[in-house]
Amino acid sequence: MSEPIVSRFAPSPTGRLHLGHALSAVRAHDLARAAGGRFLVRIEDIDATRSRPEHVDAILADLAALGLGWDGPVWHQSRRLDAYAAALDQLRDAGLLYPCFCTRADIAREVAASLSAPHGPDGPVYPGTCRALPPGLRAERLARDPHSWRLDMAAAVARVGPLDWHDATAGTIRADPLGHGDVVLARKDAPASYHLAVTVDDAAQGVSDVVRGRDLFAATHVHRLLQALLGLAVPRYHHHPLIVSADGRRLAKRDGAPTLDRFRDADGRLDDLAQKLRAGRLPLGFALATA
Repeated sequence: MSEPIVSRFAPSPTGRLHLGHALSAVRAHDLARAAGGRFLVRIEDIDATRSRPEHVDAILADLAALGLGWDGPVWHQSRRLDAYAAALDQLRDAGLLYPCFCTRADIAREVAASLSAPHGPDGPVYPGTCRALPPGLRAERLARDPHSWRLDMAAAVARVGPLDWHDATAGTIRADPLGHGDVVLARKDAPASYHLAVTVDDAAQGVSDVVRGRDLFAATHVHRLLQALLGLAVPRYHHHPLIVSADGRRLAKRDGAPTLDRFRDADGRLDDLAQKLRAGRLPLGFALATA
Protein backbone atom coordinates (compact mmCIF):
# COMPACT_ATOMS: atom_id res chain seq x y z
CA MET A 1 0.00 0.00 0.00
CA SER A 2 1.43 3.39 -1.01
CA GLU A 3 2.16 6.08 1.55
CA PRO A 4 -0.45 8.86 1.90
CA ILE A 5 0.18 12.05 -0.03
CA VAL A 6 1.61 15.00 1.89
CA SER A 7 1.58 18.34 0.07
CA ARG A 8 2.38 21.85 1.23
CA PHE A 9 1.94 25.53 0.50
CA ALA A 10 5.01 27.58 1.45
CA PRO A 11 4.68 31.32 0.81
CA SER A 12 7.09 34.07 1.82
CA PRO A 13 5.50 36.76 4.04
CA THR A 14 6.95 39.63 2.03
CA GLY A 15 3.54 40.75 0.80
CA ARG A 16 -0.06 39.68 0.37
CA LEU A 17 -1.08 36.63 -1.67
CA HIS A 18 -2.09 37.10 -5.30
CA LEU A 19 -3.97 34.95 -7.79
CA GLY A 20 -0.96 32.78 -8.61
CA HIS A 21 -0.49 31.92 -4.96
CA ALA A 22 -4.15 30.96 -4.71
CA LEU A 23 -3.78 28.58 -7.65
CA SER A 24 -0.80 26.82 -6.03
CA ALA A 25 -2.52 26.60 -2.66
CA VAL A 26 -5.76 25.20 -4.08
CA ARG A 27 -3.96 22.63 -6.23
CA ALA A 28 -1.70 21.48 -3.39
CA HIS A 29 -4.64 21.27 -0.98
CA ASP A 30 -6.87 19.35 -3.39
CA LEU A 31 -4.14 16.91 -4.40
CA ALA A 32 -3.74 15.82 -0.79
CA ARG A 33 -7.40 15.86 0.14
CA ALA A 34 -8.44 13.80 -2.91
CA ALA A 35 -6.08 11.03 -1.74
CA GLY A 36 -6.96 11.27 1.94
CA GLY A 37 -3.56 12.83 2.62
CA ARG A 38 -2.26 15.81 4.54
CA PHE A 39 -1.91 19.45 3.49
CA LEU A 40 0.71 21.53 5.29
CA VAL A 41 1.44 25.25 5.48
CA ARG A 42 4.97 26.57 5.90
CA ILE A 43 6.00 30.22 6.15
CA GLU A 44 9.31 30.90 4.41
CA ASP A 45 10.41 33.86 6.51
CA ILE A 46 14.20 33.57 6.58
CA ASP A 47 14.58 36.98 4.94
CA ALA A 48 14.15 39.03 8.10
CA THR A 49 14.58 42.33 6.25
CA ARG A 50 11.49 41.76 4.08
CA SER A 51 9.26 39.38 6.07
CA ARG A 52 6.44 40.94 8.08
CA PRO A 53 4.24 39.35 10.81
CA GLU A 54 1.19 41.14 9.45
CA HIS A 55 1.67 39.37 6.12
CA VAL A 56 1.71 36.00 7.91
CA ASP A 57 -1.66 36.78 9.48
CA ALA A 58 -3.03 37.92 6.12
CA ILE A 59 -1.77 34.77 4.35
CA LEU A 60 -3.48 32.47 6.85
CA ALA A 61 -6.67 34.53 6.63
CA ASP A 62 -6.64 34.28 2.83
CA LEU A 63 -6.21 30.50 2.95
CA ALA A 64 -9.16 30.24 5.34
CA ALA A 65 -11.24 32.49 3.07
CA LEU A 66 -10.43 30.15 0.16
CA GLY A 67 -11.90 27.31 2.24
CA LEU A 68 -8.53 25.58 2.65
CA GLY A 69 -7.77 23.90 5.95
CA TRP A 70 -4.32 22.61 6.86
CA ASP A 71 -3.01 19.85 9.08
CA GLY A 72 -0.80 20.38 12.10
CA PRO A 73 0.94 23.57 13.17
CA VAL A 74 2.21 26.12 10.68
CA TRP A 75 6.00 25.84 10.30
CA HIS A 76 8.20 28.95 10.23
CA GLN A 77 11.61 28.74 8.63
CA SER A 78 12.92 31.42 10.99
CA ARG A 79 12.59 28.85 13.80
CA ARG A 80 14.59 26.18 11.94
CA LEU A 81 17.98 27.81 11.59
CA ASP A 82 19.73 24.97 13.44
CA ALA A 83 18.50 22.48 10.83
CA TYR A 84 19.95 24.58 8.00
CA ALA A 85 23.23 25.05 9.87
CA ALA A 86 23.51 21.27 10.30
CA ALA A 87 22.97 20.74 6.56
CA LEU A 88 25.61 23.34 5.75
CA ASP A 89 28.03 21.66 8.16
CA GLN A 90 27.42 18.33 6.43
CA LEU A 91 28.24 19.81 3.03
CA ARG A 92 31.19 21.77 4.40
CA ASP A 93 32.63 18.67 6.05
CA ALA A 94 32.35 16.90 2.69
CA GLY A 95 34.51 19.63 1.12
CA LEU A 96 31.70 20.85 -1.13
CA LEU A 97 31.30 24.44 0.10
CA TYR A 98 33.56 27.43 -0.19
CA PRO A 99 33.22 30.99 1.16
CA CYS A 100 32.52 33.72 -1.38
CA PHE A 101 33.47 37.31 -0.64
CA CYS A 102 32.25 38.80 -3.93
CA THR A 103 29.67 41.55 -3.98
CA ARG A 104 27.05 41.72 -6.72
CA ALA A 105 29.03 44.57 -8.25
CA ASP A 106 32.20 42.43 -8.24
CA ILE A 107 30.40 39.61 -10.04
CA ALA A 108 28.80 41.98 -12.55
CA ARG A 109 32.19 43.48 -13.43
CA GLU A 110 33.80 40.08 -13.91
CA VAL A 111 30.92 38.82 -16.05
CA ALA A 112 31.01 42.00 -18.15
CA ALA A 113 34.74 41.58 -18.70
CA SER A 114 34.33 38.00 -19.90
CA LEU A 115 33.75 37.36 -23.58
CA SER A 116 32.12 34.01 -22.92
CA ALA A 117 30.36 34.24 -19.55
CA PRO A 118 28.07 31.21 -19.22
CA HIS A 119 24.38 31.80 -18.57
CA GLY A 120 22.00 29.70 -16.49
CA PRO A 121 18.25 29.80 -15.87
CA ASP A 122 18.59 33.00 -13.80
CA GLY A 123 21.10 34.85 -15.93
CA PRO A 124 24.92 34.92 -15.91
CA VAL A 125 26.47 32.11 -13.86
CA TYR A 126 28.88 32.98 -11.05
CA PRO A 127 32.40 32.81 -12.57
CA GLY A 128 33.94 30.95 -9.61
CA THR A 129 36.19 33.80 -8.51
CA CYS A 130 36.51 32.71 -4.87
CA ARG A 131 36.66 28.98 -5.56
CA ALA A 132 40.39 29.12 -6.25
CA LEU A 133 41.49 31.44 -3.42
CA PRO A 134 44.70 30.23 -1.73
CA PRO A 135 43.97 28.61 1.67
CA GLY A 136 45.88 31.28 3.58
CA LEU A 137 44.06 34.17 1.96
CA ARG A 138 40.73 32.38 2.37
CA ALA A 139 41.31 31.89 6.12
CA GLU A 140 42.39 35.52 6.50
CA ARG A 141 39.30 36.84 4.74
CA LEU A 142 36.97 34.45 6.60
CA ALA A 143 38.01 36.06 9.86
CA ARG A 144 37.56 39.55 8.49
CA ASP A 145 35.07 39.90 5.66
CA PRO A 146 31.35 39.24 5.18
CA HIS A 147 30.81 36.17 3.02
CA SER A 148 28.29 33.76 1.60
CA TRP A 149 28.74 30.01 1.16
CA ARG A 150 28.63 28.54 -2.33
CA LEU A 151 28.29 24.95 -3.47
CA ASP A 152 31.18 23.71 -5.60
CA MET A 153 28.80 22.48 -8.26
CA ALA A 154 31.24 20.45 -10.35
CA ALA A 155 32.56 18.62 -7.30
CA ALA A 156 29.05 18.00 -6.00
CA VAL A 157 27.81 16.58 -9.30
CA ALA A 158 30.86 14.35 -9.55
CA ARG A 159 30.18 13.10 -6.02
CA VAL A 160 26.66 11.78 -6.74
CA GLY A 161 26.64 10.97 -10.46
CA PRO A 162 23.52 11.04 -12.69
CA LEU A 163 20.22 11.84 -10.98
CA ASP A 164 16.58 11.87 -12.08
CA TRP A 165 13.41 13.48 -10.76
CA HIS A 166 9.78 13.25 -11.86
CA ASP A 167 7.31 15.94 -12.84
CA ALA A 168 3.61 15.13 -13.21
CA THR A 169 3.45 16.81 -16.64
CA ALA A 170 6.99 16.56 -18.04
CA GLY A 171 7.66 13.00 -16.84
CA THR A 172 11.09 11.73 -15.79
CA ILE A 173 13.75 14.45 -15.97
CA ARG A 174 17.53 14.00 -15.88
CA ALA A 175 18.85 16.51 -13.35
CA ASP A 176 21.16 19.15 -14.79
CA PRO A 177 22.33 21.31 -11.87
CA LEU A 178 25.63 22.23 -13.55
CA GLY A 179 23.83 24.88 -15.56
CA HIS A 180 23.18 26.86 -12.37
CA GLY A 181 26.84 27.25 -11.51
CA ASP A 182 28.09 27.47 -7.92
CA VAL A 183 24.81 28.42 -6.24
CA VAL A 184 24.71 30.26 -2.92
CA LEU A 185 23.44 28.09 -0.04
CA ALA A 186 23.89 30.67 2.73
CA ARG A 187 23.88 34.40 2.04
CA LYS A 188 25.76 37.15 3.80
CA ASP A 189 22.47 38.47 5.18
CA ALA A 190 20.56 35.18 5.63
CA PRO A 191 21.51 31.83 7.21
CA ALA A 192 20.19 29.73 4.32
CA SER A 193 19.18 30.22 0.70
CA TYR A 194 15.84 29.20 -0.75
CA HIS A 195 17.48 26.16 -2.38
CA LEU A 196 18.80 24.79 0.90
CA ALA A 197 15.89 25.67 3.17
CA VAL A 198 13.15 24.32 0.93
CA THR A 199 15.02 21.06 0.36
CA VAL A 200 15.69 20.48 4.06
CA ASP A 201 12.15 21.43 5.10
CA ASP A 202 10.32 19.34 2.51
CA ALA A 203 12.23 16.30 3.74
CA ALA A 204 11.72 17.15 7.42
CA GLN A 205 7.96 17.53 6.92
CA GLY A 206 7.67 14.32 4.92
CA VAL A 207 6.37 16.13 1.84
CA SER A 208 5.68 13.52 -0.84
CA ASP A 209 4.36 15.87 -3.54
CA VAL A 210 5.54 19.41 -4.25
CA VAL A 211 3.02 21.59 -6.07
CA ARG A 212 4.42 24.91 -7.31
CA GLY A 213 4.61 27.22 -10.32
CA ARG A 214 6.44 26.47 -13.54
CA ASP A 215 8.90 29.26 -12.75
CA LEU A 216 10.55 26.95 -10.20
CA PHE A 217 10.98 24.02 -12.59
CA ALA A 218 14.66 24.79 -13.22
CA ALA A 219 15.38 25.14 -9.49
CA THR A 220 14.35 21.52 -9.03
CA HIS A 221 17.62 20.42 -10.66
CA VAL A 222 19.50 21.99 -7.75
CA HIS A 223 17.06 20.60 -5.17
CA ARG A 224 17.49 17.09 -6.55
CA LEU A 225 21.27 17.40 -6.18
CA LEU A 226 20.97 18.61 -2.59
CA GLN A 227 18.65 15.72 -1.76
CA ALA A 228 21.29 13.29 -2.98
CA LEU A 229 24.13 15.03 -1.15
CA LEU A 230 22.21 15.21 2.14
CA GLY A 231 20.62 11.75 1.92
CA LEU A 232 17.05 13.09 1.77
CA ALA A 233 13.90 11.62 0.27
CA VAL A 234 12.87 12.75 -3.22
CA PRO A 235 9.29 14.00 -3.60
CA ARG A 236 7.20 13.98 -6.76
CA TYR A 237 6.83 17.37 -8.44
CA HIS A 238 3.79 19.06 -9.96
CA HIS A 239 4.79 22.29 -11.71
CA HIS A 240 1.70 24.13 -12.90
CA PRO A 241 1.39 26.92 -15.49
CA LEU A 242 1.73 30.47 -14.24
CA ILE A 243 -1.09 32.98 -14.26
CA VAL A 244 -0.36 36.06 -16.36
CA SER A 245 -2.08 39.41 -16.67
CA ALA A 246 -3.73 40.75 -19.82
CA ASP A 247 -0.39 42.08 -21.08
CA GLY A 248 1.24 38.66 -20.66
CA ARG A 249 3.30 39.48 -17.57
CA ARG A 250 3.48 36.88 -14.79
CA LEU A 251 2.08 37.97 -11.46
CA ALA A 252 4.64 39.09 -8.90
CA LYS A 253 4.52 40.97 -5.61
CA ARG A 254 7.30 43.29 -6.73
CA ASP A 255 5.23 44.35 -9.75
CA GLY A 256 2.17 45.16 -7.66
CA ALA A 257 0.07 42.13 -8.62
CA PRO A 258 -3.48 42.56 -7.27
CA THR A 259 -4.02 40.85 -3.94
CA LEU A 260 -6.81 38.38 -3.25
CA ASP A 261 -8.87 41.15 -1.64
CA ARG A 262 -9.90 42.09 -5.17
CA PHE A 263 -11.73 38.76 -5.57
CA ARG A 264 -13.62 38.54 -2.26
CA ASP A 265 -17.39 38.22 -2.29
CA ALA A 266 -19.78 40.38 -0.27
CA ASP A 267 -19.09 38.26 2.82
CA GLY A 268 -15.33 38.57 2.44
CA ARG A 269 -14.99 34.97 1.29
CA LEU A 270 -12.94 33.54 -1.57
CA ASP A 271 -14.82 30.25 -2.05
CA ASP A 272 -16.10 31.28 -5.46
CA LEU A 273 -12.57 32.10 -6.60
CA ALA A 274 -11.36 28.70 -5.36
CA GLN A 275 -14.06 26.93 -7.35
CA LYS A 276 -13.18 28.89 -10.48
CA LEU A 277 -9.52 27.92 -10.11
CA ARG A 278 -10.52 24.26 -9.72
CA ALA A 279 -12.56 24.49 -12.91
CA GLY A 280 -9.77 26.18 -14.85
CA ARG A 281 -11.70 29.45 -15.11
CA LEU A 282 -9.81 32.63 -14.28
CA PRO A 283 -11.15 36.07 -13.50
CA LEU A 284 -11.46 38.50 -16.42
CA GLY A 285 -8.09 39.91 -17.43
CA PHE A 286 -6.04 36.86 -16.43
CA ALA A 287 -4.94 33.72 -18.23
CA LEU A 288 -2.66 30.70 -17.83
CA ALA A 289 0.70 31.10 -19.55
CA THR A 290 1.23 28.75 -22.45
CA ALA A 291 5.00 28.40 -21.91
